[in-house]
Amino acid sequence: MSSNPQASTVVTISNLGKTYPSGLVALDGVNLQIRKGEIFALLGPNGAGKTTLISVICGIVTPTQGTVTVDGHDVIRDARASRTKIGLVPQELSTDAFETPWATVTFSRGLFGKPPNPELVEKLLRDLSLWDKRNQRIMTLSGGMKRRVMIAKALSHEPEILFLDEPTAGVDVELRRDMWNLLRTLRDRGVTIILTTHYIDEAEEMADRIGVINKGRLILAEEKATLMQKMGKKQLTLELAEPMQSLPTELAAWRLSLQAGGHRLQYDFDTNDARSDIPGLLQRMAELKIGFKDLATRQSSLEEIFVNLVSDDQNTHRAGGAA
Repeated sequence: MSSNPQASTVVTISNLGKTYPSGLVALDGVNLQIRKGEIFALLGPNGAGKTTLISVICGIVTPTQGTVTVDGHDVIRDARASRTKIGLVPQELSTDAFETPWATVTFSRGLFGKPPNPELVEKLLRDLSLWDKRNQRIMTLSGGMKRRVMIAKALSHEPEILFLDEPTAGVDVELRRDMWNLLRTLRDRGVTIILTTHYIDEAEEMADRIGVINKGRLILAEEKATLMQKMGKKQLTLELAEPMQSLPTELAAWRLSLQAGGHRLQYDFDTNDARSDIPGLLQRMAELKIGFKDLATRQSSLEEIFVNLVSDDQNTHRAGGAA
């Protein structure tokens, strides 16, 4: 399935670069393979290169260097064949305001040379809660409903790869829930889904793999579970029975800090560090007669990992530039 490293590669990106005439380097030597049937979430700050990367793969923007193949088809030399494999939901809402959802989704399917399939169009509109709006002009629909029409259009020709660029930006909770349910269904059918998002909690919930891009460079691409385990920090919090003025020197071997006016002891540790000796800490506290009323542990979220990665990358980049 999607998390299987042996799954066939459907998108291959090699040494991809894009420099605009202004001199802006939007992509800088990006290498990435995306597997068939996975959900790949691309995270990065504004201006990191997410939209440019998607636009190059979809044949909208021409790269300065490097190659991209979609299911074996070069996106430049064999643009038509590669494009038929792809459905794209762009950030901008760009639909014919005077058309109806039914007409625009049906027309979009025809653009790709697909024969009429009213049953498929009906299913798409029903899955996206658009069926009762099927004959209304798109200009009369809310922003969230227009977003649903864009998704239905992207799926109209039954693509094998679906790109979603910030699909839930500025939409309601109901659409977000509908969309994620639909994406799970599509993924289960073998559709490869690549999305950019600012909602890191959604990437954490949905993605099989996560890529982080910053200043046009792909910092990493990892299985979500591996990334969480490898880079996640844990935190043990102890509510002390009696407040402490300072940490005793006997506890110096542990990375401890006092919080909440001395009422709380916090231990930050790495899950993979063999020196993270919680039983030893609790035993030493017992020997020192330091009592506690309660304890809790938490693991850092994907959001914290992402922020730290981008921050570290920017600091490294700055240091390299200064050197």
